[in-house]
Amino acid sequence: MEVKERVISAERFFELMEQPEYLDRVIELVEGELLEMSKPTRIHGIVLANLAAEIVNFVKRRGLGEVNAGDTGFILERGEFEKDTVRGLDIAFVSNSRVSDAPDFKLYELGPDLAVEIISPSNTASDIHLKVTQLLNAGTRLVWLVYPENRTVKVHTSNGAVTLSETDTLSGGDVLPGFSLPVGEIFPSG
Repeated sequence: MEVKERVISAERFFELMEQPEYLDRVIELVEGELLEMSKPTRIHGIVLANLAAEIVNFVKRRGLGEVNAGDTGFILERGEFEKDTVRGLDIAFVSNSRVSDAPDFKLYELGPDLAVEIISPSNTASDIHLKVTQLLNAGTRLVWLVYPENRTVKVHTSNGAVTLSETDTLSGGDVLPGFSLPVGEIFPSG
């Protein structure tokens, strides 16, 4: 009989993700427990590509740091008794001042400067709230929650949150100074 581990550390999580049975799954580690996420949908992919292209172009032109997409793993918490948290982010920006070495095959062990999550119908409000809290506690300064269903973006900082409609403009604030994008351009037309 197979005995499943009850609490998994970030290191064990990374080892598991290399195993064949996990290669085709989207999984996060939340306070030491595996959490399986649903596969991205068509609209998720379109919104991800649209927004990532804008952020990548802005960051590369200015040489500001690294942009990651596609659920790159970030170790956000090292909990007691190996109750670590590793979250995958749809898009993340880490500034040059916080990147200490060349890209490798390890996970980041910090909260990114900017975290972007595209919200699917399968996401629960409690997990979204927990993820935002974990990101902000890990040092993330700006979190964008993108809601394709109602074409809005909820912007979180340590000072609170504001919701933008598709007629508003999304700003990079002091994380990406000068970045602005009409919210409506994030979503597919029609």
